[in-house]
Amino acid sequence: MTNPAMTITSATQKVDPALAAFLASLKAGDQIKITQTVQVGARSWPVAIGGVFRHIDYLATGLSTERVPEDDVVVPQVHFTKENGELSSIAIDEHTKVEKG
Repeated sequence: MTNPAMTITSATQKVDPALAAFLASLKAGDQIKITQTVQVGARSWPVAIGGVFRHIDYLATGLSTERVPEDDVVVPQVHFTKENGELSSIAIDEHTKVEKG
C-alpha cells in the first residue's frame, strides 16, 4: 500500500501528516528505524527497532457481537522484517517515529 497520494487514517486519532507522507514515500526493501514510546504506569521510555520495510495496511478489530460497522476500530500498521529475518509489525500511534536508516 505505498502510494504518494495515500491517506493514512486512524479510528482513534489523527495521524501526523508528515509521518503519513513519509510512510507513503517508502518502498518495499527500504531500511527503516522505528521508535515508539513505551509507558508502564508513570514511567515511559523510547524503544527503537530497525528492519526492512515491507508495506503498510490496517488491522481491523471489532466487537465479538454483530453490530454496526462504525463500531470497528481500524489501526494503521507498518510491516517490516527485522535483521534476524523475523516478520514484524507495529501499530502507528501519536508517539511513533519512523525514519530511513
